[in-house]
Amino acid sequence: MTSAVDRVRAFRGLRALCIGDVLLDSYYEGTAARLCAEGPVPVVRKTAEEHLPGGAANTAANLRALGAEVTLLGLVGTDSAGALLRRALQAAEVDGAGLVADAAVATLHKLRILADGQYVVRFDQGDTAACSAQARAALVARLEAALPRADLVVLSDYGYGVASPALLERLTTLLARAPRVLAVDSKRLAHYARVPATVVTPNHVEARLAVGAPPSEPATTDPAAVAVVGRQLLARLAADWAAITCAAQGVVAVGRAGAALHIPACPVAQPHDIGAGDSFLAALALALGASAPMEEATRIAVEAAGIAVSKPRTAVVSQQELLQRLSLRALASAAEDPVQAVARLAEQLAAERQRGRRVVFTNGVFDLLHAGHVEFLRRARELGDLLVVGVNTDRSARLLKGAGRPIMPERERLAVVAALDAVDHAILFDDPTPTELIRLLRPDVHVKGGDYRDVPLPEAEAVAAVGGQVVILPLAGDQSTTSVIERVLALALGANGGRP
Repeated sequence: MTSAVDRVRAFRGLRALCIGDVLLDSYYEGTAARLCAEGPVPVVRKTAEEHLPGGAANTAANLRALGAEVTLLGLVGTDSAGALLRRALQAAEVDGAGLVADAAVATLHKLRILADGQYVVRFDQGDTAACSAQARAALVARLEAALPRADLVVLSDYGYGVASPALLERLTTLLARAPRVLAVDSKRLAHYARVPATVVTPNHVEARLAVGAPPSEPATTDPAAVAVVGRQLLARLAADWAAITCAAQGVVAVGRAGAALHIPACPVAQPHDIGAGDSFLAALALALGASAPMEEATRIAVEAAGIAVSKPRTAVVSQQELLQRLSLRALASAAEDPVQAVARLAEQLAAERQRGRRVVFTNGVFDLLHAGHVEFLRRARELGDLLVVGVNTDRSARLLKGAGRPIMPERERLAVVAALDAVDHAILFDDPTPTELIRLLRPDVHVKGGDYRDVPLPEAEAVAAVGGQVVILPLAGDQSTTSVIERVLALALGANGGRP
């Protein structure tokens, strides 16, 4: 059975085509110590400046951060904001070659001024209404060139005109010939009546307006009422699903066959919603592209949005963040007895060996995971086809490391290790050595770090008994968890004048 973690890992092999209204999100931050003599407004002395991809460009940045290869189609001007946006996309590892530059266009730009962390004002600049016919034709031509190479399509339509009637008509024709996952987030859903979208993702207000509800009518996030709106919406569109976001209430997904799913969101103490919809859209599209059923895809996307709303400014969610969150969720909901977990894993590994796959095993406390751990596990994985990691329980870690350790509890350490790309399975064990675990899992290779080169291994006999071999890998660098903890304590003591 494919897990949510496996789905997210599969994002790395996907190629996404992102189309829509790109914009530049700028943040000028400073301190305000006095009022202006010219008027009752604060004088803000600038201390920092940041430029980030916004709109469809942020959707593309999320797709890339989640692991996909991304082609971005959009429209920019030949101006400084357009140049800054291209640089921001380059920093996000998104290729901006698909952006069409048009001298008749002013790049869309949202400039936010913050004083001491508080918003003072936002300036909205840019206009694409005067886009030339040549630029619109170039967008359609680039769509035709890019679509055959894409596994899925994401359309982020903020209503500024990139998703023109001509482009949507051409997209509809191309998808009829070669269907693909198409996820659409649009403030103009009436324009998508014929577009064969897999899913549309309006918020509950946009969905109500799209079905003709009066703007003055109070909006509700009651799941049953939202499901009714979803069915009305699908009656007007060619989409298979409507995933209607309801802020803190989560998402209501309604299918053309009548199914309605309510996926609640996890509470966030101080939510920030800039870009959270882009993170949701990107994760939903990739999960569907990885063949996840709608319910699972929506749950993955809700988790991505949950990470996004916990971040200030324009949010981007990485694949590693999402993997760790999903791993924690899976562990929190699992009620499996540890003995049963080991037995189940041993059965899985036996089946893998029957298929000729080589199983590699290593173990450790993995407290405060650092780059040395990650590199060691990557190199261990290269010794076979599957990497299994045994993680010491809190009790056994205390026996090994002493009082005050581990810093992180066992379930969090397990989740972080399980989320790493190199790791196929991670499991807790409660013994001081992994001897019994090795006898049960029967790995082909047991890997230890270079600090064990001249140290007798208590588990060596068990490795030999199951027909395995011990491999000692040189340590990557000189970093250790103990040294990290010592540096943190030294910094903390220094900041407190030497007092604990």
